[in-house]
Amino acid sequence: MEDSEAGQEALTEELEGLVAARNEAARALSELRREFATRFSAQVEEQLKDLALERARFQVTFGRKEADATGCDDAEFFFTANPGEPLRPLSKIASGGEVSRLMLAIKSVLAGTAGVPTLVFDEVDSGLGGRVAATLGEKLESLATGYQVLVISHLPQVAARAASHFKIEKIERDGRTVTEVRRLSADQRVDEIARMLGGQTVTESALSHARELLAKGDRRLEIGI
Repeated sequence: MEDSEAGQEALTEELEGLVAARNEAARALSELRREFATRFSAQVEEQLKDLALERARFQVTFGRKEADATGCDDAEFFFTANPGEPLRPLSKIASGGEVSRLMLAIKSVLAGTAGVPTLVFDEVDSGLGGRVAATLGEKLESLATGYQVLVISHLPQVAARAASHFKIEKIERDGRTVTEVRRLSADQRVDEIARMLGGQTVTESALSHARELLAKGDRRLEIGI
């Protein structure tokens, strides 16, 4: 009590020193973020080229805030899928399929560094086919070496890459419509992928193609069709 004024002065001085150290650490972190963001954006754009977004642009922008435990930056992703269009906040302009493909591109760049165990992609293949679909399947399979990857897909090129294949369909039971999820056996997978390739009429050619697709890759994805 007798030395309270001096004690307060000492604590104030200590606090000022800690705030200055925090601000300096936040400044150094901000410089690193900006340096990495340039490389990161370029790498994401390269990944997007493989996913039928050849002319998409992606950028990380930074706003300022008072320094706290996360630093002094407010980071936001900006994106445009179409040439001639300005970059806008991702949350306001991208379609569901574009967001899924962008997420796949980001996770591919950051493979092994994200602190989440499971990634979910809902119809990431929307509007894709042919070579791009095959590339998409390869990227998803590659991601599955470091994560549990769950994919909702309608493409045989993607479904064939999975470790487990679940068929999801609506059926009528006791007068009610319910959603049924069934894990397919090896033989059922061949039939289902052949159906995806050729429609409701499954031919020997489609079955042969299905077996060929299933013979490729490590297949660590979890696929729902």
